[in-house]
Amino acid sequence: MSDSGRRKPPLVAEKRFGGGKKAAKPAPKPASKSKSSRSKVSKTKAAPRRKSAVKRPRKKRNPIIAFFLGILRWIWRVVWAFTWRTGMAFGLILGLAIAYVYMSLPDVKELVDGRAKGSVTLLDRDGKVFAWRGDQFGGVVTTDTVAESLKNAVVASEDKRFYRHFGVSPRGVAGAVRINLREGRSALSGHGGSTITQQTAKLLCLGVEYDADIWKSEAEYVQDCRQSSLWRKAKEAIYAMAMEAKYSKDQILSVYLNRAYMGAGAHGAEAAAQRYFGKSSANLVPSESAMLAGLLPRPSVLAPTTNLKRSQDRAATVLRLMNEQGYLSDADTAKWQARPAGLSEAAEARAGGYFADWLMTDGVPDFFGANTTEDVILKTTMDPRMQEAVEEGLQWVFDNKVSEGSKAQAAIVVMSADGAVRAMVGGRKTQVSGAFNRATMAKRQTGSAFKPFVYATALDLGAHYDDRVMDEAFCMNVPGSGQWCPKNYTSKYYGDVSLTFALQNSLNIPAIKVSEKAGRENVRTVAEWFGIESDLAAGPALALGASESTLLEMTGAYAGILNGGSSVTPYGLVELRLLGEQEALMGSGGGIGNRVIQDSAARELIWMMEKVVSEGTGARAQMEGWEVAGKTGTTQAARDAWFIGFTSEYVAGVWMGYDDNTPLTGVTGGGLPADIWREAMVRVHEGMEPKPLPAFVPKPQARPQQSQQPQRRQGSGLEDAVNNILRDIFGGRN
Repeated sequence: MSDSGRRKPPLVAEKRFGGGKKAAKPAPKPASKSKSSRSKVSKTKAAPRRKSAVKRPRKKRNPIIAFFLGILRWIWRVVWAFTWRTGMAFGLILGLAIAYVYMSLPDVKELVDGRAKGSVTLLDRDGKVFAWRGDQFGGVVTTDTVAESLKNAVVASEDKRFYRHFGVSPRGVAGAVRINLREGRSALSGHGGSTITQQTAKLLCLGVEYDADIWKSEAEYVQDCRQSSLWRKAKEAIYAMAMEAKYSKDQILSVYLNRAYMGAGAHGAEAAAQRYFGKSSANLVPSESAMLAGLLPRPSVLAPTTNLKRSQDRAATVLRLMNEQGYLSDADTAKWQARPAGLSEAAEARAGGYFADWLMTDGVPDFFGANTTEDVILKTTMDPRMQEAVEEGLQWVFDNKVSEGSKAQAAIVVMSADGAVRAMVGGRKTQVSGAFNRATMAKRQTGSAFKPFVYATALDLGAHYDDRVMDEAFCMNVPGSGQWCPKNYTSKYYGDVSLTFALQNSLNIPAIKVSEKAGRENVRTVAEWFGIESDLAAGPALALGASESTLLEMTGAYAGILNGGSSVTPYGLVELRLLGEQEALMGSGGGIGNRVIQDSAARELIWMMEKVVSEGTGARAQMEGWEVAGKTGTTQAARDAWFIGFTSEYVAGVWMGYDDNTPLTGVTGGGLPADIWREAMVRVHEGMEPKPLPAFVPKPQARPQQSQQPQRRQGSGLEDAVNNILRDIFGGRN
């Protein structure tokens, strides 16, 4: 039988839905969920659906490329592993190095003054500064005490990112290296890209102090501190970062403003402000601040005392940088560029350089002078008005009476009758420091300028201005040298002449005879007692100035004649004290000393020397309204020409010649030296009331003749018999 006509039952297990029961209908689908729910579901099910997706066949990579890519990946992993490990090690070492330096840094107050030597400030007779020597330090300043414009100028010109970096500026270093390479130098030569902090570290010499046992000189120590090797730069960077960790930015800038060298011996902003502008660093205007900031790269070259115009041009650049960085408005920049900073009167004058050098060398002990470790104040005898007067007088003569291109030199000394030096010029270049001083260092033959000491000896021994001596051809036998036959400068002889006539016309034969009669040793003694310390000739040529002396010695000896016959020690120091102290440590080291000749002899000699100027060889030294006494001097072959003379107020000495002893052409002591003397002394005496010389006045009637026995000077070693013989030879008064 067939079942084809019946519907077939479903193929379902009987007990799937319970025994014997009809299969239950499947549960209805739950209601559709919200859009957000569906979205979540779809997201959660996305991954499984992608997994179940049919995988596409992978494109095979070229095995060669794959090989090299693998090598590159391996190299990268090695490099990366090495780099981060090395970086970690370097960072750890750097941190330890910075920490070590940090621990060694002292209190910031100990860093402001780093000078190994002290300073010397010289004041003139009125108490005003006229010169500086040594390392000047005006006092401690901070960023709060200096002018705001100075702080801004330094940051703008030296390190515009100063307040943003950590002690080292990678951008600055990269820029400096680029500039150096572009300019054909090595990467570390020229521009350094150093920050202010690094410059301060260098000024501190990375904490290494000067030790005389290690360095031969302070200059060598400084050179070592300024070296720019790669290793040194690395140490400098570490030191700078340690400073940034230890001190504030303003403290670092304060140390820099105190330590930085700003030219002309000035260390620090305060010293530079006083040196160049005569004012405190707190009172600087922007043009002055810009000038000081502009000195920092090359202080010796850019110093305004070296080249004011160059310093002003550099300051204009700094003002522009201040404007670009927002420290100055356009209007203020234009204003101060149009009003460049100038020097103070003392800095501009640069007067008394020779005087200051002489005082530093001979006027004070070395430990208070060139090698002082203290800041010293010297009150001196220098008169700035007189100093300017002699400089102008000297310059006028060389401009108007000396051949253009002449290499001849000249020196002048002006002093009071007590030896107080008022002005000094040691060469034609007057605004100098450390130059060869021909007034104090050059020993030259004095020629006839020595003759007043011959006549001083004779007058002190009893001779008189109107005593007679025979001027004639003359020879004498000099032991060891043979026959000596001197002549007068003019090769003429005048017969029987007075001592006054012989002196005023600078006759040689009478001078020799007077010297021999008075006693050569006596003449030597008188000259030495008057202050001529140089070795004096032992032979008869002593009377003609064959010995050498300095201009300072000779001028001081003439001062002894003016003051009435007492010795004089030239001096320039009035008192010495330490900076900040009121009590003087030293006083004057010179002045009037012991009497050498009698006052009457000195007055008579002054009268005779006045005739040298009014009627004799020194006529070109005459000054209208003033009595002038003096003496000319010209050495053999005119290698040296002198004129030394005085009024009732001051003594002045002039020397002229060549440094290499080349003979002067057409110059005698009564020529150009007398001209220089007059031009200088006319200016020195400007505005002063003329006074007569302290000379004796001869009586109109003839002085009665009387026999005079020369007084034998103690220690002369001459016996009366020798004097009698000499009188017989040369003739004496009856």
